[in-house]
Amino acid sequence: MEFLRDIWSFLKVRKKFWLLPFIIVLLLFGILILLSSGTAIAPFIYTLF
Repeated sequence: MEFLRDIWSFLKVRKKFWLLPFIIVLLLFGILILLSSGTAIAPFIYTLF
């Protein structure tokens, strides 16, 4: 959680809020990869890409 707090303080201090959508998309892709690595959903996700 400290890492997320550091990222938020960096964005807030330096006024780099335009980076927030990139960070969110990267987190979503990471979660998608983790969820699809050994489940029954994997064949359906592979067909999307």
